[in-house]
Amino acid sequence: MEDIYFEQDLFCLKVDGKLVKLPLAQVSKKLVSATEIQRNFFKISPSGYGIHWPLLDEDLSVDFMLKVN
Repeated sequence: MEDIYFEQDLFCLKVDGKLVKLPLAQVSKKLVSATEIQRNFFKISPSGYGIHWPLLDEDLSVDFMLKVN
């Protein structure tokens, strides 16, 4: 995972040089209702293929997000 950011109601991540933009509603209900601070406070797993939002108690895998796409 090379980059993660949000554009309005889109979750954007760059993996292996490929930029993927997903509607937040398809990714996580918790992220949809989260504040900007909550969304932007995340930790990437040591493997680089998982994301954890401690303030939301939410975990997502890159594999899951690529399947949503």
